[in-house]
Amino acid sequence: MTTALFSPYTIKDVTLKNRIVMAPMCMYSSHNQDGKVENWHKIHYSSRAAGQVGLIMLEASAVTPQGRISNEDLGIWSDDHVEGLKELVSLIKELGSKTAIQIAHAGRKSMADGDSIAPSSLPFNDQMKTPVEMSIEDIQETVEAFKQGARRAAEAGFDIIEIHAAHGYLINEFLSPLSNHRKDQYGGSKENQYRFLKEIIHAVKEVWTGPLLVRVSASDWDERGLSAEDYIPYAEWMKEQGVDLIDVSSGAVVPARIQVYPGYQVKMAETIRHGAGIPVGAVGLITSGIQAEEILQNERADLIFLARELLRDPYWPRTAAKELKTEINSPVQYERGWNN
Repeated sequence: MTTALFSPYTIKDVTLKNRIVMAPMCMYSSHNQDGKVENWHKIHYSSRAAGQVGLIMLEASAVTPQGRISNEDLGIWSDDHVEGLKELVSLIKELGSKTAIQIAHAGRKSMADGDSIAPSSLPFNDQMKTPVEMSIEDIQETVEAFKQGARRAAEAGFDIIEIHAAHGYLINEFLSPLSNHRKDQYGGSKENQYRFLKEIIHAVKEVWTGPLLVRVSASDWDERGLSAEDYIPYAEWMKEQGVDLIDVSSGAVVPARIQVYPGYQVKMAETIRHGAGIPVGAVGLITSGIQAEEILQNERADLIFLARELLRDPYWPRTAAKELKTEINSPVQYERGWNN
């Protein structure tokens, strides 16, 4: 049986063996607080590659020490990080999966030591630090940090880079009027709110020629904030800049009550896909092969991003294949158990 889920998919010059993506999920496991890869990361990511996931995406990796969500986050702010990332990339590729890394800055949601920074001096909530409003120099230095992070990702051998512009972290804070109250060229109009991301994409592409993805929060889940329709012009501008695919998530720029249900974010992905004419990934309570197949067959998204379901089942591709009554390759070492 031919399925969309297990058909190859090409992004620019990189072909994935199927449409299944391991979504970035923070592991908070760099225990020396130096941002370096540890044994946990090697086991965690390579096991999903053995499970036949088409694309393994590493968790949010901070482009500055200040940009970490926690002190235990992975980092890509130093050339010292490249060696460990290169080893991890090699392990994943040896098992037949393509590799990606999400480069990120936590902005006002950073719980790392020291001050946090943001477009405006507005805390996320009453329990978190009040951030320092970024100066133009701060903005320029952060754009350069994303550029250098992308350079290191290239040196480590990743196939794909994703820029993290979602979940209330720094870039998302510039995009949303709920967190961006600036009066200069980085605030006010939609074009100004997009400027920070625009400059980051431009800088990254100076050192990176491979596929480039951007993760967005397509709804602020607040009537004063942004919706998926508001993201269509942002997506069009990203497409003009050469972004190859938008990874569509939602929420977390402000505290909000989110009503979740199976596939609750898929409609947002579909809206952006058809509104901007750009490939998208769908994520959010996608748990079964049948559900994933429906999304792809009906052209609601191009890739399926799985998060918690891959924590529960590292071999979810096998589970989905059995559900869809199709066969997929197994690691040769597992053949005696895989196909029974």
